[in-house]
Amino acid sequence: MLKAIIFDFDGVISDTERTHLQAFNKILAKYNIEISETDYYKDYLGLNDYEGFKEMAKAHNHQLDDEEIENLMTQKGKIFEKLAKTKSNIIEGTPEFLGMLKQNGIKMAICSGAVRNDIDAILSGTGLPDFFETIITADDVKESKPDPAGFNLALQKLNEKQERKIQPAECIVVEDSPWGLEAANRAGMHTLAVTNSYTADELNKAEKVVTNLGEVTIDELQKLCT
Repeated sequence: MLKAIIFDFDGVISDTERTHLQAFNKILAKYNIEISETDYYKDYLGLNDYEGFKEMAKAHNHQLDDEEIENLMTQKGKIFEKLAKTKSNIIEGTPEFLGMLKQNGIKMAICSGAVRNDIDAILSGTGLPDFFETIITADDVKESKPDPAGFNLALQKLNEKQERKIQPAECIVVEDSPWGLEAANRAGMHTLAVTNSYTADELNKAEKVVTNLGEVTIDELQKLCT
């Protein structure tokens, strides 16, 4: 039986992947590096900011030390926050989906490779934080997806408030990327993919693939956990 849903953030709740790329490129311009959208989605989307800067620089024959990367991450965070405030980023259908889950007593969490400040900047003023029991970010785990550490920690935090522990098989992960789905599978959780970033064929590790969360019913979700 379905007890909890854990959401990725960028590309699932918020349409901010291109905003992240724009912020990366503004910072990387000082090194004469520009990451194309194709390369970003293919090679870097699943990485946290630290790994992103390190791998982007390496691919262009630059070596960055830890201190320099930390400085770049701080600069990117400020640029991202400024860009994120210029438009509404919440994906259509998501608030209604969250409302349906709340009405049916389903616990909700976020597990994202983004840093907490970026998520807070997007969610500020939306009312959506009230839906989530816990939010796990890149600040909380060292390993990026496809490592399942983030999903395992999200379930651990959810269970701190439960008398009866929720099992991984009672959870659904909502993802938009192949490595996010792999992480969910490795955590022993069920999977629902939304085609906001990748095609249905590229998300074939998911048990169910949809184009919009607003089209999913509670009965369909329950069937995934039977």
